[in-house]
Parts: sequence; C-alpha cells; structure tokens
Amino acid sequence: MRSKPLNLYQQRIDKNKSFLMYTTAVLIFGIGFTYASVPLYRMFCQTTGFSGTPITNSSKFSPERLVPAKESRRIRVHFNADTSLALDWSFIPQQRDVRVLPGETALAFYTAKNNSDQDIIGLATYNVTPHKAGQYFNKIQCFCFEEQKLQAGEAVDMPVFFFIDPEFAEDPLMRDVDTITLSYTFFKAKYDNNGTLIPVPTS
Repeated sequence: MRSKPLNLYQQRIDKNKSFLMYTTAVLIFGIGFTYASVPLYRMFCQTTGFSGTPITNSSKFSPERLVPAKESRRIRVHFNADTSLALDWSFIPQQRDVRVLPGETALAFYTAKNNSDQDIIGLATYNVTPHKAGQYFNKIQCFCFEEQKLQAGEAVDMPVFFFIDPEFAEDPLMRDVDTITLSYTFFKAKYDNNGTLIPVPTS
C-alpha cells in the first residue's frame, strides 16, 4: 500500500525533470535564435534591399547592369556619417555628394580617425533613404560590418564603390526620387566572455 505514494512522488520528480529540460532547451534555442537572427536579417536585407539596405549580392553586378543609362536623369547621392557616443572617433565623408546616372559606377571615401589614446575596434552599419530606393542601390565594395581596428591617433580612408541599378530609371515609383542618402554609423565593437563579437544594431 505504501508503494503508491512513492510512485506518485517519483512521477512528479520525473515530470519536473522533463519540464526543466524542456524549458532549458527552449531558452537555449531562444538565445541561439536571437544571435542568429541579426546576421540572417542582415543577409536578407542585403539581398533584397529591404528597409533601405543597399544590395551587396554580387549576382547583381553583371556587365549589362554596369552600363550608364545616358537617357536618364542624374541622381544625387548624398553621404552621411555618424558615430555612437561610446566611440571616440571622428568619422566624416570626404565628399558631400556625387551625381550619377543609373548603371554608372562611382567611388566615394569616408575618413575615420581614432581620437583616443587607445587602440579601438569599430564596426559600421549603413542604410539608404528613401527606403524604397534600397533595392536599386548596389555596393560593390565597402567597409560595413567588418572590424576596423584603428590605433591611437590613427586615421584611415575607407572606400565605397557603388552603382544604382539601371532598372531604377524604369520604375515609376522612383520618379519622385532625385536624391538618395547613404548613411553609415560606426559603433564600438563589443565581445562576449568567449571573445565572440556581439552583433551591432541593424538598420
């Protein structure tokens, strides 16, 4: 007769263990998904131009797309630069803007300087406004989402090589877009206890 309470007690222990294991698995999955979602979201944006993210998909860089649409109007590309409050750098574009035809490649430069007395690693995020133009703004080369280490007092020039897809000129939704702003924001790189880079905010 005493075996029933013991069996019930053992069943409760087993249920509690199962619940604890399930909860732990959910938490681990949630943490892993949080870390993975940032690069996955970034990859999605870079492929589709979603949320004003310039496209970095090399399949878009075919020769037929790199032919200036001479019958089209020139688009003003304005350059913007910001730094987070935690990063003691100065960061500016070397040119205020350029005017390009859809399909025409252009090269621009930003300058970053470490104003502190310590070596610092920074990472840059970017976006394009208006957001609807992001699907046509293609970056062939840039310094975004790469660790940039500047020694104390060091200054470097950072290139951005880009073009606007020729299809921009054929899209009726782009008729009111005469200026596209490319914005970069530098953040101080942060790492977790294992030395893994913590993802910076996305656009």
